[in-house]
Amino acid sequence: MGLGDFADKAKDSIGEDQVNGAAGKAGDFANEKTGNQHEDQVQQGTDALKDKFGGGDN
Repeated sequence: MGLGDFADKAKDSIGEDQVNGAAGKAGDFANEKTGNQHEDQVQQGTDALKDKFGGGDN
């Protein structure tokens, strides 16, 4: 089983809403800790997580 297979299984077992919510909270936390200095990069990261694992619901 490769990493892609593992990611697919994780995506199937975790709901899209949970992934999107966790990615949003992680982004908010990162922005808070950096004083929003890297807000664009944080947003790109959370969007990538949502697209890969959460179905892309931003």
